[in-house]
Amino acid sequence: MINIRVFLITILIWCSATISFAAPYAAIVIDTDTGKVLHSENANTRLHPAGLTKLATLYAAFEAVETREVDLDAKARISLKAANEELAALGMREGQRVSIRDLIRATAIKGANDTSTALAEAISGSEQAFTKRLDETAKELGLSRSTFKNAHGLTEKGHLSTANDMAFLMKAIADDFPNYLFVLGLIRHKAADKKITHSARRLLKTYEGAVAAKTGYTRAAGFNGVLLAERSNERIITVVFGGRSTTTMIAQISKLTDLGFRKKPRS
Repeated sequence: MINIRVFLITILIWCSATISFAAPYAAIVIDTDTGKVLHSENANTRLHPAGLTKLATLYAAFEAVETREVDLDAKARISLKAANEELAALGMREGQRVSIRDLIRATAIKGANDTSTALAEAISGSEQAFTKRLDETAKELGLSRSTFKNAHGLTEKGHLSTANDMAFLMKAIADDFPNYLFVLGLIRHKAADKKITHSARRLLKTYEGAVAAKTGYTRAAGFNGVLLAERSNERIITVVFGGRSTTTMIAQISKLTDLGFRKKPRS
């Protein structure tokens, strides 16, 4: 006779393994020029930002270049920690020397975790010191609900942000570093003699007027994305957290960006 308790435990284990995890959903649409919020849903809920974290890393990198803390052509030595970063990576080796320019390109375009860590170490000496810088920068920009524990966005306790903060972070890049924004829209390029393709290439290719984008995924975050788009000299930023797939995330960002252009007051 089947042991009822064992049978029920088996069923529970099977169910937990087959039921997909749904990350919390949040979204926001803002007018890039004025900062006016055109649509918002759970936009101030602190969630896992995943690869959108790299917007903060890039903002700090652009700032460091502009203030001459680092030089774009300076070579950074790749640490064992950076070389061992998992998942999306440029594939650098410990001891290899890579220019700040190439680290920025790979972080912005490919969304590489190893180059994000290498950038953090090159700018602040360690990733831990760099994350303190990110927290300080977030406060200066008014991103009050973001706290950073790493430079790449892999899930870590206390590493949280909001759709609102990520939208205004993209706006800050566009406002403060307009000459660097283009790198977030390059579909294909090279970094450290390697061909790289934008992690958000589908979004950049399919949405009319797409200028810059960043996407990211972890199981805890779901499929996250941010898009800055321009039509007739009008610009919209849209952020989605918690998409169920790349396809649904792109569809939702496209739908909401269309909504933003319709709702944006005509100048």
